[in-house]
Amino acid sequence: VQLVESGGGLVQPGGSLRLSCAASGFTFSSYFMRWYRQAPGKERELVASISGTGGRTNYGDSAKGRFTISRDNANNVVYLQMNSLKAEDTAVYFCNALSIYSYWGQGTQVTVSS
Repeated sequence: VQLVESGGGLVQPGGSLRLSCAASGFTFSSYFMRWYRQAPGKERELVASISGTGGRTNYGDSAKGRFTISRDNANNVVYLQMNSLKAEDTAVYFCNALSIYSYWGQGTQVTVSS
């Protein structure tokens, strides 16, 4: 099983990034997919989640109105489009697959700074 995040980096406040998480080794469409983030000295925080079919999405308060989660079940990828980024969005972003089992990626760093 592998979850590989990509797309992180340094962006200025107000900018956008799209994170990707490529999955392999399990039946992707059967898993709820979630994005978490963890900033230094803080607990891991749920950012967004999406059901196996993509028909249901949920967002943490910090992400509502700015972030969009989506998935491509044909290619086993989940995305997180992040717009209007703020300094407080700076964190390591993790991809999580949840069903009977829970799998985690290694994370990708997002830094929002001028």
